[in-house]
Amino acid sequence: MTIGWILISLLAVVVTVTVLVVRHQYIRKINYMLDSLEDGELNFRFVENSRFNRALNRMRYIYERQRQQHEQDSWTKLIRVLTHEIMNTVAPIASLSDALSKSVKADGSSEMDVKAGLEIITESSNNLIKFVQTYRQLSGVARPLRKEISLKELVDKTITLESENLAAHNATCKYQTSNIDLMIYADEGQIQQILINLIKNALQAGASKVIIESGNLTVGDVFLRVSNNGAPIPTNNQEQIFIPFFTTKAEGSGIGLSISRQILRQHNATIALVKSDANETVFEIVFK
Repeated sequence: MTIGWILISLLAVVVTVTVLVVRHQYIRKINYMLDSLEDGELNFRFVENSRFNRALNRMRYIYERQRQQHEQDSWTKLIRVLTHEIMNTVAPIASLSDALSKSVKADGSSEMDVKAGLEIITESSNNLIKFVQTYRQLSGVARPLRKEISLKELVDKTITLESENLAAHNATCKYQTSNIDLMIYADEGQIQQILINLIKNALQAGASKVIIESGNLTVGDVFLRVSNNGAPIPTNNQEQIFIPFFTTKAEGSGIGLSISRQILRQHNATIALVKSDANETVFEIVFK
């Protein structure tokens, strides 16, 4: 009887140890996969000697296929916007140049106002140059010079810098936080520029109140939410606002949010439009 209980006890210990070892291996594999996905790398593939490994490889395949589709959609939208902007500038130049050329007679006189036509061509050409320079700015975001900075000090400085702009629009901007000691490791100038851009966008949307909030989502994760009570972003535009050169403003360049997203990616951070309705528009930045 005693020997039987000993054998049962030993068997229980062996089973428990086996379960713990297998469980540890599973957790290690899942963590490795999550780290790879978080870094945007799909450089993992497990030997398909178990149902668990096959499931992980299938998840990788699904994620890769969805990412490729998303990238393809993004490139399609970007090319569409670039084509639209370039054609809007080049087409009038080509048309007017052709008209001016045909209007010139053999004696050198012209039925059209050549000077006025050339001025229009010059203006359109300059607009195209500005567009190209804007694209260069978008593709040349500087690497961040990161250091530990206080969120409260950063936001306070930003509000001070925008105080005249806020006053000109009869608007206010306030900072709210549950932890005034929050710190982030980031490029102060770049993050400040993102906040300034979000404030300016809010004012251009007619906001009279802008609120910047901060706090912790989880241990180590810090969020910044910028909300305003301006006109909402149209529903059909909400998925396109981060596409370079997409803008609904007559004077907008359409690169502010695109650059913001690029900057934050270099900080291992994210920016997203959380909501935009008749009550408020909210952008959320998360530092990990």
